[in-house]
Amino acid sequence: MSDVNKDLHTPGEGKLIEGEGYHSQFERTLGKFESFAVAFSFISITTGLFSTYGSMLASSGPVGIWTWPIVTLGTLLVALVFGLLASKIPLSGFSYQWASRLVNPVLGWWFGWASFAFLGIVTVAVDYGLAQVALFPLLGLNYTAAGGAVTTIALLIIQMVLVIWSTPILTKINNLAVGAEVIAIFGLIVAIGVAVLFLGKGNASNLVSTGLIHSPHYFGWLGPFMLSGLLGAFTLVGWESAANLAEETHNPKQVVPRAMVKAVLASGILGTLFLIVISLGLGDHVNELSKSSAPVADVIRLILGDTFSKVVLVVVCIAIFACGLVILTSNSRLIHAMARDGRLPFSQKLSYVPRPTGGPLWATLLAGAVSTLIVLSFYTNPDALTQLLGAATLFPAILYSGTVLLYIFTRHKHTHHPDDFSLGVWEWPVIIGACVWLVVEMCVFIIPADFRTAQWYVLILMLLGILVFIPVWLWRRKQLQKMPPLGSYPS
Repeated sequence: MSDVNKDLHTPGEGKLIEGEGYHSQFERTLGKFESFAVAFSFISITTGLFSTYGSMLASSGPVGIWTWPIVTLGTLLVALVFGLLASKIPLSGFSYQWASRLVNPVLGWWFGWASFAFLGIVTVAVDYGLAQVALFPLLGLNYTAAGGAVTTIALLIIQMVLVIWSTPILTKINNLAVGAEVIAIFGLIVAIGVAVLFLGKGNASNLVSTGLIHSPHYFGWLGPFMLSGLLGAFTLVGWESAANLAEETHNPKQVVPRAMVKAVLASGILGTLFLIVISLGLGDHVNELSKSSAPVADVIRLILGDTFSKVVLVVVCIAIFACGLVILTSNSRLIHAMARDGRLPFSQKLSYVPRPTGGPLWATLLAGAVSTLIVLSFYTNPDALTQLLGAATLFPAILYSGTVLLYIFTRHKHTHHPDDFSLGVWEWPVIIGACVWLVVEMCVFIIPADFRTAQWYVLILMLLGILVFIPVWLWRRKQLQKMPPLGSYPS
């Protein structure tokens, strides 16, 4: 093995990035906990559950919470497959890099564009969620479409400044937010659980109640019960952001795959317990709260009182803000990775990193600007959050399906090294299980008419990709056709 290859496969630091043909522009500041915190913060069960629980009540009723463990298991299998790729190609850009190196740069570009579109729209969905289901209730304000849009833009500006200014500061904020989120979720589970079990403030029948939904085909194929999968499918995404910060992580070949899997597992378990106690806490107000714009906040207020509710909402605001911050960071790293390979217009500007402990300047500004444009398109739409949730759920389902297929069809190119993350004899059972889950998920979000609006958003954003791809193909064809440096991977 050459010296470069030895360095590439030395666990930890070495010349990992140089071995892949790049000069490292970032400082490695993320350890095991920080990598886990990035994945956990992007998932952010408080963000997802506060944002989507109301939609689930309206579409499926409280019993819809039982799709959450199913989605958790399916997502865990997908995360394990992603871990195999993240270990072998530990670079910023995740699916973009994997497809570019395993197949060709054109396919990689489209993986990159789909990831960029997803991250752009989910940043908006999260910040909108912060405004609608946490910040406005905390301040006692009536939510309006214009107010939500203005608040979201303000949040985006603050997040852009933090991403550009300092990765260590960003990491500290995220670590604090993750710690606060875990404590808050545990506290709520215990407090509401005690109130329900010993003070008679809950109703156990809610766990099997369909609420406002009356359908003879409730549990049928693609019936209301299956549609409640949006709850988990929107929340349990983004764990792959740990792979997008691989170049800033110590020993990413081992740390990143485990961080992704642990984040999904921890979120799945905590989310299950939280959903149970919140659904119990609906008490006899299921129909009334199913029409609320912030039912989780309402349950906390009804069960625990206004003072405790406000304390919890402060923590929730911090957690959701950190979630949006991590998503914007991930998008900036993706843009930087594509620009570094000359795959975007103005690549020199977009790949510019002012200092190793900060974020890429113009890439972050572009990510923020695109999200701002999405906000402006929803400026007067009172149903913005629901529509954003649908689009932000369909995109990752498509990306996850494409990436798992990518691994299956390029598996023969993989050369195993002692420090690679491995599933051993469980690899094929995990892959088959992930495929089964992704087929079901794609059916849920493509066949029913409920997600037509989300599908249109995805289609429009992919068509916009053609407008970007054309100038890249015309003026950067050599860079687009050039395979990236491979180091020692694949063989």
